[in-house]
Amino acid sequence: MTAWIILPVSLSAFSITGIWIVYAMAVMNHHVCPVENWSYNLSCAEETPKHGFPKSCCTLQDIPLISKCGSFPPESCVFSLIGNVGAFMVVMVCMLRYAQVIERSRRSWVNTSGLVAGCTNALGLVIVGNFQVDHAKSLHYIGAGVAFPAGLLFVCLQCVLTPLLSSPLLSSPLSGGSC
Repeated sequence: MTAWIILPVSLSAFSITGIWIVYAMAVMNHHVCPVENWSYNLSCAEETPKHGFPKSCCTLQDIPLISKCGSFPPESCVFSLIGNVGAFMVVMVCMLRYAQVIERSRRSWVNTSGLVAGCTNALGLVIVGNFQVDHAKSLHYIGAGVAFPAGLLFVCLQCVLTPLLSSPLLSSPLSGGSC
């Protein structure tokens, strides 16, 4: 099972790289302003976009938030792909961790809760990736509201499980010994 260590690392690398690619596409297609443009205006005159160059006049609607960068085609397609593949990788990580804990000890409600939280996080990621903020704001925010706390819960539960797995006494109530 040691080869599976690549999966969490590749999940992080894939997600971070993908978000930067979406950002670069959004800047080059004039859908958002570059991060280094710190002087946003209240209004701008209509400018003729120069192909391959970022916007020169930016308003508050052009701030490059992650969800805003993935709002318009072609960036939205890549954003959805990253969300879906990332969610699949999250489910794989959760299932492998669940199996690893069962293999090292026995079933516990903390481990099962971690699996449910991780899969809920993946569902939220799919919703965020497929419903862009400018077109389906409510669904996008619901997905983010599901994904973030579920991911946080997954990480917290894994922080509880890890010391229990390394200790020789696995008969605590958290590990399922007396519950």
